[in-house]
Amino acid sequence: MITVKKHKSRLLSLIVGFATLAPCVLFLVPAAQAQFPEPEIDPMPVPRNEFGHPSFAGTPERMGNWQGLLGTLANRGPQRSAFNIPESLMYDEVPFQPWAAELHAERIAKGGAYDPHTRCKPSGGARMFHTPYGMEFLDLGEEMILINVGAPHSWRRIWVDGREFPADIEPGWYGYSIGHWEDDTLVVTTKGFNTGFWISRGGYPHTEQLTTIEKFSRPDWGRLKYEITIDDPGAYTQPWTGGWYMTWGDGVEPFDYLCQENNLDPDRMLGIDQ
Repeated sequence: MITVKKHKSRLLSLIVGFATLAPCVLFLVPAAQAQFPEPEIDPMPVPRNEFGHPSFAGTPERMGNWQGLLGTLANRGPQRSAFNIPESLMYDEVPFQPWAAELHAERIAKGGAYDPHTRCKPSGGARMFHTPYGMEFLDLGEEMILINVGAPHSWRRIWVDGREFPADIEPGWYGYSIGHWEDDTLVVTTKGFNTGFWISRGGYPHTEQLTTIEKFSRPDWGRLKYEITIDDPGAYTQPWTGGWYMTWGDGVEPFDYLCQENNLDPDRMLGIDQ
């Protein structure tokens, strides 16, 4: 077990490297200028938990959590990211409705200056998995709890007990999620989103008609495959899919981080006029 003090020391390079730059700046860097090496395959077998599922957590001998900063929802630039899943589209292939394309272009032009995530708002969809400081998955059998260290230190519940969606869902930041296992893949359908967040750091718009289908699998110890299909007839002409591989951070554990404390991002963002 590592102490909070030691943990913060280990994450100093992340804090300096990512927190000193507005998060949105990273997704604007062309692929040709932001190449990352292919992750090495960790030979350690993927653990399984008491429910017979592949564990998305560590073990007492090898603690840690998932880091999600190296991929993008759609491929940027002329080359495909080594961290994106093969199903990810190129940016110019995303099937925007005209108004959504215009809004997306405006967000890009402003450097992502108004990303709600940088103002400590909860982030639904893929944006939850695109933050520093780690993501933990707690498998309780009939429900899965996702704990996000970054941003407002928030959590999300996925029901895996065979229930149906309620007749009326109050729109929320994370929506209402129901999952099931298909072999070793957790498949999660979510409805009932509000529009207060961006689907990903790339600034993709959505409406309250949004439904997402996410797939989580662990092909090897060091990678968690995250795939999301976006179905929103209010913003896109057809469903589309993207995602990336989160990488395992050995020894990284949740710590006392709150976005609301000393949040410097808004003052560093480009295009701020309010």
